[in-house]
This record gives sequence, structure tokens and C-alpha cells, in this order.
Amino acid sequence: MNKQTKEALVAEFAEKLKLAKAAFLADYRGLNVEQANALRRKLQAIGVEYRVVKNTLLRLAAKDTDVACLDEHLVGPTAIALATEDPVAPAKALVEFAKQNNVFELKAGMLNGKLLAAADIKALAELPSREELLAKMLGSMSAPATNFVGVLAAVPRSFVQVLAAIKDQKEAA
Repeated sequence: MNKQTKEALVAEFAEKLKLAKAAFLADYRGLNVEQANALRRKLQAIGVEYRVVKNTLLRLAAKDTDVACLDEHLVGPTAIALATEDPVAPAKALVEFAKQNNVFELKAGMLNGKLLAAADIKALAELPSREELLAKMLGSMSAPATNFVGVLAAVPRSFVQVLAAIKDQKEAA
């Protein structure tokens, strides 16, 4: 790779790193091509870019970005997963993949400029996804209105039941 190609790659990657809300570093040694492609497809399906990058180029691209906090973990073969949207989905996918493939090891991560250890990534993976949280919030917001409507409907229903009972009592007498 010549110098111009490297500079272009660093510039392109620096732009992607600036947009990233979360980044996860992993040691991919021991994965075969089929496993690596399966992981890449899985992450791509949830909108996450997964690449193997030279540590020196990644260090240069990470300067002046939130990903710079990962510099000390750029040792040995490194793959990076970049998430621009929901950080929980890629964490879940990577942790699940690491459980299925013992050779795949999460090194560290970054979430909104904060350094995450491998244990933190696993804890992040246990959180509900953004969609689940939104559904729970919507359910909590609509519950009082639903309960209020139920209470309002109960008053006329009870009144009708009382009238029906009085009618049945007068017919029986």
C-alpha cells in the first residue's frame, strides 16, 4: 500500500470514527474466513461496519475523535466494529459471537467517548435494545389513559347492572 492510499484510507476512516457513537475492538486471531464473513454479515444487517485495520492507521485516524481513548488497546491483530446508531445491538451481536467462538476475544470499546472494558461491553449487551425501551416507555405512557377510560366505562356499566338487578327483582315479586 503506497503513502497516498494510506492517507486516503486514514482520512476516510477518520470521518467514520467522528460519526461513531460506539466502537468495539476485538482480537480476531483464530477465526476462519467463513466465521469472519458470518460476523461481518450479522453486524452489517444491524447497520454496523466491521473492519480489520492496521493499528498504526487506526491510531492516526482516531486522533481528535472519541475513539482515541482506545489507543492503548491497539495491540496485535485488531478488528473494529463501528456503530452510528444503537450501541446495544452490536454489543449483543459481538458478545453472542464471542460465546460461540472461543478464539474471538473482545478487547475494549468506546461509548460516547467513554472507554469500556470487555466486562462493560458484556454488561451493555445485557441491556434491552432501543426498540424494547421505546415500547416499554410507550406502554407506561398509555397505561394511565387506558386505566382512566376503564374507570369511566365502569360507572355506566355498574349503573346498568344495578338497573337490571332491580328489574329482575321486580319481575320475581
